[in-house]
Amino acid sequence: MTLSIEVYRATSRFPVSERYGLTSQVRRAAVSVPSNIAEGFGREDTPDMLRFFRIARGSLFELRTQLLIARKLEFLPADDAPTELIEETDRVLQALIRSLQPDKPRPRHDKHPATTIELEVP
Repeated sequence: MTLSIEVYRATSRFPVSERYGLTSQVRRAAVSVPSNIAEGFGREDTPDMLRFFRIARGSLFELRTQLLIARKLEFLPADDAPTELIEETDRVLQALIRSLQPDKPRPRHDKHPATTIELEVP
């Protein structure tokens, strides 16, 4: 939940004109991450848990992209983006998903540098 709180703090400085635009989208994505993790833990079977953990990870990627847009629009200074929290949350989610899924190789995003370069927040 720390990530969501940090995102709310950061977006409080976005322009008022973005209240129902990017501010709202960023906040929804930030709240979706811990909400889906919690819902996954509340499920009793592994496939359901995995589904919600993957949804949480998708929301995390959505959040990362939205914060990159906010930075490019100069709504958010580089040092104000919770980049480290996003990366840490992603590592934890990946480990959790790997620990629960059946043993089979899955494609990783880092094998596609063209995709990940655009998503990096310098």
